[in-house]
Amino acid sequence: MVLNWIWVGFFIIAFVIAVIKLVFWGDFDVFPAMMDSTFSSSKTAFEISLGLTGVLSLWLGIMKIGEKGGVVNVLARLLSPIFTKLFPDIPKGHPVTGSIFMNIAANMLGLDNAATPLGLKAMEQLQDLNQKKDTASNPMIMFLVLNTSGLTLIPISILVYRAQMGAAQPTDIFIPILLATFFSTIAGIAITSIYQKINLFNRTIMLTLGGAALVVASVIWGFGQMDSILMNKVSTSAANIMLMLIIIAFILAGVRKKINVYDAFIEGAKEGFTTAVRIIPYLVAILVGIGVFRASGAMDMLIDGIKYGVEACGGNTDFVGALPTALMKPLSGSGARGMMVDAMTTYGADSFVGRLSCIFQGSTDTTFYILAVYFGSVGIVKTRHAVACGLLADLAGIIAAIAIAYMFFG
Repeated sequence: MVLNWIWVGFFIIAFVIAVIKLVFWGDFDVFPAMMDSTFSSSKTAFEISLGLTGVLSLWLGIMKIGEKGGVVNVLARLLSPIFTKLFPDIPKGHPVTGSIFMNIAANMLGLDNAATPLGLKAMEQLQDLNQKKDTASNPMIMFLVLNTSGLTLIPISILVYRAQMGAAQPTDIFIPILLATFFSTIAGIAITSIYQKINLFNRTIMLTLGGAALVVASVIWGFGQMDSILMNKVSTSAANIMLMLIIIAFILAGVRKKINVYDAFIEGAKEGFTTAVRIIPYLVAILVGIGVFRASGAMDMLIDGIKYGVEACGGNTDFVGALPTALMKPLSGSGARGMMVDAMTTYGADSFVGRLSCIFQGSTDTTFYILAVYFGSVGIVKTRHAVACGLLADLAGIIAAIAIAYMFFG
């Protein structure tokens, strides 16, 4: 229901603003621009789904080998102590915990192409446990929030963009991104736990979060000892080596179990095509709504309004130039990426706004895209508190990013 009203709101707000611009300002281009955005956005949605087909088939095939080879069950048993606390409705040792772990690990390494199919597989398994097939369950919402909070240890793509835009030190935003995305994830877990009445103050969760904080600190320290060139090489190599090791480990596990690895892969890969086709309508809906909202000028008006409000309160408005990236990120990953590049082009890659836009890009993930793809893949239409939790986690990431940017670059 929440997603329904948000989607309707995109069109109503866009239409009202377009009428105002036409009647009072004589802007005859606004309606053609809005209609052009509907066609281009729907085409983009189809191209995204089509592009996912191959990688979905690959990773769902690999996951099927892992399932039959027993790897997923082993991961499920290892993660059972912490997952039974965060996902109390999932039976202890259920294979879905292994799938969730694989998805989170891929996200942390910045491997988006691997994370999406692994996440879709996990959502499918969660749907099998779901009693109300059209309504998001508590585990589904917690899993979605973990994805939208965007915990990433190695933001390779952002570093590459900064290098291309001529930044003197492309990796100077690495530690700020790591800190901002960590706060976003912790906030997402805490907010969702409050909604779902999950007690976080227990020994298992506190030790796990403390261990995660230690790992983050170690990564920060380790990469802090490297120059930018070495950091890029090490992070890229580490991510891809880990990914290849996962594939090899799953195949070897299948061989050890004496299953037909090839047939298992084909069985899983067939699911990739049907899943990619199933998400097309959901992606078309959400991307067209966002496209119309942008084309009407509503986003620009929102930014101007925020700037006016901050100035009226006597606040520092240096961060406002980077807000388009932050506000676009929950709506469109490619749109936010474009906003980030535009900010670096306009203000400079090493400007405060340019750096902050990069931190925004890396601190959270694309909430509505993930919601449309993950829930759409299993036919969920009643999202309950998923949107609220996801957006609150995004807000925490935005606030953390602004504070951290002022601390490092202000």
